[in-house]
Amino acid sequence: MTKLILENVRHQFGAMSSATAVHAVGPAGFSLSDGEFLTIVGPSGCGKSTLLRLVAGLITLRDGQIAFDGEAVTGPSPRRGMVFQQPALFPWLTVERNIAFGTRFRSLSRPQASDVTAELINAVGLEGFETFYPPALSGGMQQRAALARTLAGGPDLLLLDEPFGALDQQTRAKMQVWLAGLLMERGISALLVTHDIEEAVFLSDRVLVMSGRPGRILQEVHIDLPRPRAALIRTDTRFVALKAEIGATLESDSGDETTAETSSG
Repeated sequence: MTKLILENVRHQFGAMSSATAVHAVGPAGFSLSDGEFLTIVGPSGCGKSTLLRLVAGLITLRDGQIAFDGEAVTGPSPRRGMVFQQPALFPWLTVERNIAFGTRFRSLSRPQASDVTAELINAVGLEGFETFYPPALSGGMQQRAALARTLAGGPDLLLLDEPFGALDQQTRAKMQVWLAGLLMERGISALLVTHDIEEAVFLSDRVLVMSGRPGRILQEVHIDLPRPRAALIRTDTRFVALKAEIGATLESDSGDETTAETSSG
């Protein structure tokens, strides 16, 4: 069952008549199925983060169509939960209260919200840290708390903007294994944007390769590797071949990559 559809999506920063206008994305289009993990990989500045924010409803769509569960995306919704590269936790709230904040977007009684919060604390492995404040946590633990807060809102689709990009390589690899297992267990669809090809292959059912700015979809790669995936699969010959295939597409693209990731990423 199709969960998300994008058709002829384009986005530009600045007025069309302005000399400083930046054509960031498009035209671009793709679909995402219920329960699927889809990743968009591309160079810095290609517009992939902009595309994710359009799906989240954080940027107003002016050209093209985005539909989620058959309805046009017109703004943010907790059903499309967003996780950013930085955890963005409330530093004045404990882990428990940060995660509980996410339940405010659902029609839950206080006991139900408490149960959801406790279950998610257990699911993300933060038992014993309920009363800790974010500055006392490691980067990986902060990101797990941020993911739990987003999941507390009951999303059907998780939007991931390079959530492990700020972590060291060892922690990032562990978080990838953890996230893949958690989403499979809960049957939640996911859309990830990253420039890390290995991360894309490890996590995804499909990978879309995006061109340099303005971002267009150059290639669709099906990741026909068994699940659940353990860390050792990274040395598998098929895994290595898929990485090489995606890398070759990115290398062959001659799109304009001069715009910084922070502006149109």
